[in-house]
Amino acid sequence: MRRTVAEHQRAVLVLLARAWRRAGQPPLTDDAGTRVPLADLPGRVLAADLLAPIDLPPFANSQMDGFAIWAEPTSNQPGSVESGKSTTYRAAATIPAGVRPPALGPGTAAPIMTGAMLPPGANAVVPVEQAQPARFPDEGEDVTLPPTRPGTFVRAQGSDLPLGSVAIPAGTLLNAAHVGLASALGCSSLQVRRRPRVLLVTTGDEVLLPGDPRAADALPEGSIFDANMALLRAKLQEAGVDVVLAPVVRDEPHALLDVLDEYVGGVDLILSTGGISAGAFEVVKQALSGLEVEFVSLALQPGGPQALGRYKSVPFIGFPGNPVSGVVSFELFLRPALTELLGGPAPRGRVLATLTHSLTSPAGKYQVRRGVYEGPGYESAASVREVGGPSSHLLGALAQANALIHIPAGVTELHAGAKVEVWLM
Repeated sequence: MRRTVAEHQRAVLVLLARAWRRAGQPPLTDDAGTRVPLADLPGRVLAADLLAPIDLPPFANSQMDGFAIWAEPTSNQPGSVESGKSTTYRAAATIPAGVRPPALGPGTAAPIMTGAMLPPGANAVVPVEQAQPARFPDEGEDVTLPPTRPGTFVRAQGSDLPLGSVAIPAGTLLNAAHVGLASALGCSSLQVRRRPRVLLVTTGDEVLLPGDPRAADALPEGSIFDANMALLRAKLQEAGVDVVLAPVVRDEPHALLDVLDEYVGGVDLILSTGGISAGAFEVVKQALSGLEVEFVSLALQPGGPQALGRYKSVPFIGFPGNPVSGVVSFELFLRPALTELLGGPAPRGRVLATLTHSLTSPAGKYQVRRGVYEGPGYESAASVREVGGPSSHLLGALAQANALIHIPAGVTELHAGAKVEVWLM
């Protein structure tokens, strides 16, 4: 079965949406979630609206180091002041931050520090730099201040967030600013959506994990160290997923089925890598053909072979075995679906950049190339250059890349200076 990239993106989205909203079980997006301390919140998705439990600020306070005074309009226009008319006040006791000050007496000005509570009877603050003399006097001394409007340099109670208002809406992907706001509201933890649990299965008789005793002296001939498990685990974790690692599965169908049966009851998604193309030992295809899994070919390079379906009601996605193919498949299909369905991770930035060199692409295939992107600088436009070529095994080039260059299926040649779509990594 042949699909376009867009068709397969839709198929992945529909599969996960239906599976995670199956009858009788709460969908991941509506789950009551789990309470997580502030330090662990960045990258999590808020499960329910956070309503402000207090006013923010909780009291009227000074925006400046200066003098708290009672200011009265001196014309018929509300909020206006009479130009050039200063007033001499008697200095009251200094108000530091963190205390409840006494009421301000008539004709007095209280030296007040930034963030300190405004005393009853005051409605404005004059910066100390505008005073005569321009310093904080001792209590009882005189100080002359310019005319001031009511509310000047005052942070009104609840002016940032009033009590009961929505401080952070449900579904928000939390960042440092949200954590700071929650802390300012007195929250030590927040209720966040639970992360999906993804079983990651790597296949191949030739694959050894780093540290395998079989490679203690040297890597056996015909064997390779794993890259797929490490790469995709990092990608999944970066996307806010809890990863369950299965042992590397040898190229025997019953071995794969044994592993799936062992783990299937405790995960929300099964993701396999390798064993789905047209070779003689495609273990995933051999084990799952005839079940609720379809094996399709996409007009895509790298990442043409794909698998999609369900294993015992759990959604199943199969990526090809070449490392770059797996990364491209994750970025094109799984990561965007997680963003749309769960609210995180944040979408990849997509920009147009100028190609620094010419490129060719096979007819009829959507190509994704690794690239090095340089953002716009002084009198220069954003640019991108390919690194590593189209081959899907070049891990060194993948490590250098910070972007993916997208070449539509109908384009066979691009000249230097052409504009291309780039996904920032």
